[in-house]
Amino acid sequence: MKIGILREEKSPPDRRVIFTPDQCKWIIDNSNFDIYVQSSNIRCFSDKLYSQNGIQIVDDLSHCDILLGIKEVPKELLLPSKIYFYFSHTIKKQSYNRLLLSKMLDFNIQMVDYEVLKNSTNKRLLGFGRYAGIVGAYNGLLAYGLKSQKFNLKPAYLCENRREVEAELMKIKLHKEKILLTGNGRVANGALEILNFANIKEVTINDYLNKDFNETVFCKLDTLDYNQRIDGKKSNKNDFYTNPKNYKSTFMKYAKHTDIFIAGHFHDSDAPYLFTREDIRSNDFNITVVADISCDIDGPVACTIRSSTIEKPIYGYNPITESEDNFCNDDVIAVMAVDNLPCELPKDSSEDFGNEFIENILPHLLNNDENDVIKNATICLDGDLTPKFEYLRDYVNGN
Repeated sequence: MKIGILREEKSPPDRRVIFTPDQCKWIIDNSNFDIYVQSSNIRCFSDKLYSQNGIQIVDDLSHCDILLGIKEVPKELLLPSKIYFYFSHTIKKQSYNRLLLSKMLDFNIQMVDYEVLKNSTNKRLLGFGRYAGIVGAYNGLLAYGLKSQKFNLKPAYLCENRREVEAELMKIKLHKEKILLTGNGRVANGALEILNFANIKEVTINDYLNKDFNETVFCKLDTLDYNQRIDGKKSNKNDFYTNPKNYKSTFMKYAKHTDIFIAGHFHDSDAPYLFTREDIRSNDFNITVVADISCDIDGPVACTIRSSTIEKPIYGYNPITESEDNFCNDDVIAVMAVDNLPCELPKDSSEDFGNEFIENILPHLLNNDENDVIKNATICLDGDLTPKFEYLRDYVNGN
């Protein structure tokens, strides 16, 4: 079986890759797969590094059975009758990729989407969420340093790797700030790694709301810590996820005590907003920096009015004008809302993703997918949508 590692062709360029050179070598040495890497001059690992590990560099992958990438493959570059793995961004009926899915059907492609590779408990097996959290939390501290003029961190995308990011964290100068982190998944746990590395103390919700500290602290919230039923009845997570419209946000009690907010939660479109634009104008809203890793535009974090870029990760939100402003101005919130955070540390995030693939997906390729993990993540096969993704029929037909 021949595996081809695709060159990322989507614009803007993405330097990430599915496997590092060392991971490719390990797979070849420990399986019956041959690996071929499509030449690239933008990838975070050079062609030379792959060649030094005995990996063949090619331009043409038409002889390969399985083709692995990160982002969508431009439809004009698709090869017929192949098995593709990448983030297709079609399962939510994204309009910009409708023709891509149509072309995959025309070409009898088996499309396996990383986003829906799950285990028997419906837990995702692959993702870049951890590094979104790591970079997002770092960028939040970077934004606070610039706004407060207390310290100046090197942007993550200019750092060689995570080790250099951690070295930069030694520069931070904090004094009695309170940091709030929402979420309980990959993203939030990635952010937690940065806060812990920075030696910032975690405190309980009760202490966060009721005590003053002589040091900087943070508090981590799960869903029901800032949502409650409108009717006052007892709530649980299952009820919240099933009936989010029956809930209201209690986030403002935290906003009164928070300097830096790191949004690492997943937000359902039917769930209440954490805070509104009107809430931001309240005297009880004391947040000065928002690191919105979730990056839902005009959504639950009301000051996120657009995404920001890797090169310019911070903008200001003026609560009075409800528009963009200089983030260094008083009464203007500094917002970090980069929507492709893992790209800032491409080597580390690629290695992390590759390790997850080797641990969680490769065994299913080797055992003919005995547990249907790959089958259940296959959007289309033999020129048709699979039953699980039949709901995309009207979408792909343009209706």
